[in-house]
Amino acid sequence: MMKIYLQITSGRGPEECCRVVAKVTELMLKEAREQGIVAEVVDREEGTLNRTLLSAVVALSGTNVETFARSWEGVIQWIAQSPYRKYHRRKNWFVGVQRLAIPETPDWNERDIQYQTLKASGPGGQHVNKTETAVRAIHLPSGICVTASDSRSQLQNKHLATERLLMRLAAWKQTLALDAIQTNWQNHNELQRGNPVRVIKMGLE
Repeated sequence: MMKIYLQITSGRGPEECCRVVAKVTELMLKEAREQGIVAEVVDREEGTLNRTLLSAVVALSGTNVETFARSWEGVIQWIAQSPYRKYHRRKNWFVGVQRLAIPETPDWNERDIQYQTLKASGPGGQHVNKTETAVRAIHLPSGICVTASDSRSQLQNKHLATERLLMRLAAWKQTLALDAIQTNWQNHNELQRGNPVRVIKMGLE
C-alpha cells in the first residue's frame, strides 16, 4: 500500500504559526478520516507554548492518497486574531506542508549512528520490562535522537528507531530548506505567500 509522509512546519514563524501547525494537523487528520484515508502522526516536535507544535509528520495511506496529499502540499494561510497577543494587528499566519522523501536505505555512514538500549518504562516511570528492550538511536553529526519501545523485541525496536530516525532526518533537512524560504519571505514581504494552497479563516483558541 502506498504511504506518503507530509511534514507540517512553522519554519521560523512565531508562536502563532506553531499553533497553526497543531490546528492544521488536526484538520488534516479529520479530513483524511472523512475520505477513508488512514492517517496518523508519526513524529512531532512540541512548541514552547501549550498546544503548539514546531512541526509534525503525518503518515497517509489508502485509496486516493496521492490526490489528498497534493491538496495539502504548499503554503497554508491561516487568518485569525492572535490568541497570545490580544492587540497584535497581524492576522495572517503561514505554515508549510511538504512531502518527505524517506529513503529506503540510510544515506549516511553506519558509524554516524549510535544505538543504546534501555528499559522500557510505563506510566509514572514504572518499568514494563526488566530487560533492556527499548532502543535509542542517535545520529551523531546532527545530534538528532529518537527512541522506540513499542515492541518487546529489542531487534524490532531497533528497526523502529532506525525508521523514525530516517523520518526525523528527512524532516530536519526539509526544515532547513524551509528556513531559507522563510528568510526570503521576511526579507522581501512578497513571497509564495501570494499563492497559498489553502486559506483558512478560523480561530486559533
